[in-house]
Amino acid sequence: MTAIEPRDVPPRLAIGAFVLNSGLGKLKADAEMAQSLHGMACVAYPFLQRIESGRFTRLLAWSEIALGGTLLTPCVPTRLAGLALTGFAGGLVGLYLRVPGMHEPGSLRPTQNGTPLAKDFWMLGIGLGFLGANARSTAPGVSRCCRHRRRG
Repeated sequence: MTAIEPRDVPPRLAIGAFVLNSGLGKLKADAEMAQSLHGMACVAYPFLQRIESGRFTRLLAWSEIALGGTLLTPCVPTRLAGLALTGFAGGLVGLYLRVPGMHEPGSLRPTQNGTPLAKDFWMLGIGLGFLGANARSTAPGVSRCCRHRRRG
């Protein structure tokens, strides 16, 4: 079993490069950008108010750099990379759902302000898909939903 399947390479490259670039950009954040990022995160996750905005932004930047590097590193198994991506994207989806004005009232459809965050649903979906990578079945060619029929 290889650490990464050829079918996993394109999404890992695309998301890994995107997240890595985002993290590198945040390392250069000025005080105004740091306060903006921190303020939005605190709306969704109030416990983050205990962290100073500059420190929060550096932690976020290094988290994105680590995640991007994980996705881009072929020796990291896809399931492990998927676990990291799912956790990170899940937090971002929570931000999208909790910050007012990101989606239309009573709907998941993004507003113009929420469109940049809506991509986090794609990352979450891809991360969840990666969690199923290299999953074993008990018999070749038998889908998981049909296994219970073979036991009886």
